[in-house]
Amino acid sequence: MNQRIVIIPTYNEKENIELMIRKVFSMPVLFDVLIVDDNSPDGTGNIVKSLMNEYKELHILERKEKNGLGTAYIAGFRWCLDKGYDYIFEMDADFSHNPDDLARLYEACVNGADMSVGSRYITGVNVVNWPMSRVMLSYFASMYVRLITGMKIQDTTAGFVCYTRKVLQIIDLDNIKFRGYAFQIEMKFTAWKHGFQLTEVPIIFTDRTRGESKISSGIIKEAVWGVLAMKIKSWFRKYRKA
Repeated sequence: MNQRIVIIPTYNEKENIELMIRKVFSMPVLFDVLIVDDNSPDGTGNIVKSLMNEYKELHILERKEKNGLGTAYIAGFRWCLDKGYDYIFEMDADFSHNPDDLARLYEACVNGADMSVGSRYITGVNVVNWPMSRVMLSYFASMYVRLITGMKIQDTTAGFVCYTRKVLQIIDLDNIKFRGYAFQIEMKFTAWKHGFQLTEVPIIFTDRTRGESKISSGIIKEAVWGVLAMKIKSWFRKYRKA
């Protein structure tokens, strides 16, 4: 069995999903793929299932409703751990994450990282096709997270990640509470608090050209207030143990 698998959560990604699947399977480094589909009304799941006849390394986990990015990834993590994968990746379906960079994230973990992060900000600001307002929001959000949490990661909200199996086995996934993009912050913070080595790999992030963005004001509010709540909870745990 291949030891590497890419989790791609989907909701209404019919414009992108076949292209993305074919791209991942065309690369020289072999990856299995798990699509976690939240009952997309546009037929994304049906497209994936039709491709499973062509690619035996393609799998789908279908959920009954749209229930947040974080819960989709956690369901995917549990599936991958149960199947015995050693390197488990997160990646968006819309080509904002370049599948060619999967091999570099994998190499970083093979060379000693417990978790590698595809970083937009480790070598400056490497974002294409975003309006300046969105760039500034993302950049200063990461700065805010670093200030509150003490993490040294430059791109704390990044969603292009490789986890080694031991990270996902040690983290109590039942205690990961955020559902939106704050989930990405919570996973990094939790891994960092456990003492795992997090390494950033520079990538170029390109905004989607097909389909609609899933970000909303509610997701942004969760990230802003959730980081404070997460840090306060961490303090309480520390003082209880003292």
